[in-house]
Amino acid sequence: MMTPRHIGLLMLPQFSMMALAGASEPLRAANRLRGTRLYEWTLLSETGGPVCSSSGLELQTVAIEHAPALDRVFVLASLDIETQKPPKMLRYLQRAAARGITVGALSTGTFILARAGLLDGKRCTLHWECIGQFAEEFPLIEVTRDLYVNHDNRWTCAGGTAAIDLMLAQIALDFGNPLAAGVAEQFLHARIRAPEEHQRMSIQWRFGVHDRRLTAAIAAMENNLEHLVGIDVIAERCNLSHRQLERLWQQHFGKTPKKFYLELRLNEARRLLRESAQPIARIAHCCGFVSASHLGDVYRRTWGCTPGEERRKFDETHS
Repeated sequence: MMTPRHIGLLMLPQFSMMALAGASEPLRAANRLRGTRLYEWTLLSETGGPVCSSSGLELQTVAIEHAPALDRVFVLASLDIETQKPPKMLRYLQRAAARGITVGALSTGTFILARAGLLDGKRCTLHWECIGQFAEEFPLIEVTRDLYVNHDNRWTCAGGTAAIDLMLAQIALDFGNPLAAGVAEQFLHARIRAPEEHQRMSIQWRFGVHDRRLTAAIAAMENNLEHLVGIDVIAERCNLSHRQLERLWQQHFGKTPKKFYLELRLNEARRLLRESAQPIARIAHCCGFVSASHLGDVYRRTWGCTPGEERRKFDETHS
C-alpha cells in the first residue's frame, strides 16, 4: 500500500483562510478522486493551540515540536508580517530544509522563508501588494510577480487562488496531469494557470479601458509609484504627444493624467497606512512624495484627514 505524502501547513496569526483552503482542498479532492489517501496534512503553529485567521476564524494546530514526519511544509501568513519573526519557527524551517524536506510559502509567508535564510540565491514570489516591501528588506533576493515559483525545491506563491494552481502543479508532479485536471474540474477551475502568469487582473478590466495607449500609460504609472515618471515621458512611450494623452484621459476618466497618477499614489499610501506598520515617512517615499509632511498636505486635501489620523481611525475600527 502506498504511503501518503504528508504536508505540514504552518500557520502564523492572521493567516489567510483563502490560502489555507487553496492549499488543502485540492489535496482532499485528489484523495477523493483516487479513492485512497494520496495526501495527509497537519495544521501546525509555533506553539500549538488555536490560531486566528485574518477573517477571525480560529483553528486548532499542533506545535511544531510535536509535528509528524513531513514530506513538505508550507508557511501561511497574511497581515502584520513585518512584525513576525518567530525564532522557533525559523529554526524549525531551517532544520526541515537541511533534511531535504520541500519548504514553501503562500502569500506573505515568503517573508518567513527569507528571514530563515532559505531563499538566498533563489527566485521567489509573494502577493503583489507586498513585493516592494519585500524587495526593500531583501534586496539581494530575486522576487517576481509570478503566480508561483519553484526554485531548487523552494515553492513560493502569491496566495489567494494561486495556492490552488501551486497545489495542482504538485499533484501533477506526484501523480500526473490527468489527476490534476480532474481536481481542477472539481473546483470549476477551468484553466490550470502557468506559474509565470501575472497575479493582477488586467488593466483593461480594472479600469474599463481597451485603448492600448491608455493601458500602457497606466502600466507605466503603476510601475513607477516611488520613482515618478513625467507625463511627457509616459506620452512619448505611448507614441502620443502630451496634448493627445491629456485629451484621451479626459475622454475616458474625466481628469488629467497627472491627477490620475496622484490618485494611484494616494490610494497606495492609504493601503500601506492601513495594512502595514511602516513609518509614515517611509510610506511617503514609497509613494513618490518627498517627505512625510508633503504626503500629509496632499493627503489632507484629498481625504480630509492626515495620514496619522487615517491609521488611528482604521486601527480603532478594526481592533
